[in-house]
Amino acid sequence: MKKALTLFVFITALHCFSQKKAVNNDVLTKFMNTITAEKLKTKLYIIASDEMEGRDTGSKGQKKAGKYLIDQYKKSKISYPKGVRSYYQSIPAAYLNAKNDENLPDSENIWAYIEGSEKPDEVLVISAHYDHVGVKNGDIYNGADDDGSGTVAVLQIAEAFQKAKKEGHGPKRSILFLHVTGEEHGLHGSRFYSEHPLFPIANTVADINIDMIGRRDFDHPDTNNYVYVIGADRLSSDLHNITVAQNDKYTHLDLDFKFNDPKDPNHFYERSDHYNFAKFGIPAVFLFNGVHADYHEKTDEVDKIEFDALAKRTQLAFVIAWDLANRPERITVDKLTK
Repeated sequence: MKKALTLFVFITALHCFSQKKAVNNDVLTKFMNTITAEKLKTKLYIIASDEMEGRDTGSKGQKKAGKYLIDQYKKSKISYPKGVRSYYQSIPAAYLNAKNDENLPDSENIWAYIEGSEKPDEVLVISAHYDHVGVKNGDIYNGADDDGSGTVAVLQIAEAFQKAKKEGHGPKRSILFLHVTGEEHGLHGSRFYSEHPLFPIANTVADINIDMIGRRDFDHPDTNNYVYVIGADRLSSDLHNITVAQNDKYTHLDLDFKFNDPKDPNHFYERSDHYNFAKFGIPAVFLFNGVHADYHEKTDEVDKIEFDALAKRTQLAFVIAWDLANRPERITVDKLTK
């Protein structure tokens, strides 16, 4: 009888665990599916409009874009981080001009924050740069893919997490949604944040960086169902494994690791904002669609964005973030290559 009772308890516990896991999966899928092509399209047509004048670092157009981002966070009732008084991390011109002598004006990172319910002091960063290259010879370079696509992706991921929180499924760890400036002039905004972090570097569990996820590149002419994954395994086996597992379970993109090779001549790993986190030992994954003919051209316009691909890649970033924010233990740093 005792043996039978033990078996019954074990089977019951296993059944409950399976049910709980299924419920958790259903919850994640529900909020993942709030990230839609239509919502991303609506926001990108504003962020990458002529009104924003190409969003050059510190320009009037970039500041207008920053205000739009803040208005969206306010609309979603997502506040700025605790301990500060606004959505801005101000960066003085002297810092922006700390290497290239470009005479850039003052600029700002934009940040928003959802506090974790169980491990609030552990912080996940989700980043994208909201600057582009401005106006050249009277032509506006709208940067719809670079990096309007990543900018609106971060907005939608934040909105999805906030909806989850309202329904009682808020993240266990805190999440900082970070729109950085000055990327096109030398990764200045992310460098400034990493050197002047709001939360201690030791408490920052990972960075998910999103830079160009709305198009297809020269190497994928026949499909947009892919994304380049760069850097996930440089510092943490956990981060790589989570990225692969969450994609296998939820988004089913073809993960292309071509540019993750340390010997890749393009050196994309060192060319976007995640790198300034990795330099301080923070595991980082960079999602990227590769280079196309409109890269840094005035023809990088919204009408060329493939919104089905943008939505799916944004959903991948969301499900990676969900795992990182909710797993029992933070991921470990078990590699030395930065």
